[in-house]
Order: sequence, then structure tokens, then C-alpha cells
Amino acid sequence: MMPKVIFISADGEQRTECSAESGDTLLTVAHENDIDIEGACEGSMACSTCHIVVGADWFNKLSQASEFEEDMLDLTYGVKPTSRLGCQIEVTEELDGLEVSLPEQTVNMSM
Repeated sequence: MMPKVIFISADGEQRTECSAESGDTLLTVAHENDIDIEGACEGSMACSTCHIVVGADWFNKLSQASEFEEDMLDLTYGVKPTSRLGCQIEVTEELDGLEVSLPEQTVNMSM
């Protein structure tokens, strides 16, 4: 069985359930399912454009953010206590049903 991830739009109106391969990052899952997350650095943690907000019930089930990830989050808008970078969260079977919200504001690096 493939784990599911639920992406919630910034306004909370739309929920998109996506199947994911274990080991995929949330950024990869988002891109494969046309979820509007930029990921300008393509997952190399050199930007903060894949900022997401993890559901409170799920946050403590994730591995702890690295100091470098926290530094990258300092560069974005609307950071919440459960904010993470989508490129740093790997989907596992234990995260089946994970809910993440897109932030209300984003830093867009596209030209």
C-alpha cells in the first residue's frame, strides 16, 4: 500500500489526496500531483520556496528539522510553529494520511 499525503490549499477550501512512494519528499509528491509549491532549488535546501505547514497532529511524528532547515525557514513569510520545508520531509508508511497546508504567503523565486 502506498502512503497518502493530503495537501490543503492556503485558503483551506481544497483538499487534494495524493499517493506517494515511501522515500519521496513532499516536494516531489507535490510536483507529481500539480500542487502549487515552487521548489526553486529543486530540493537542495538552498531556498524556502517549498515552505509548508504540517498539521499539528502530525508535526511530532516527523524527524526534527535541522538547524540549516530552520535557517532557511527564517527567509520566508508566514512561518508557523509547525512550518517545514517540503524538500526535507520524506514520506514513510508511518506518515500515511499526513496533512500539510500551503502557506498563505510564499516567496516566489521565478522570474
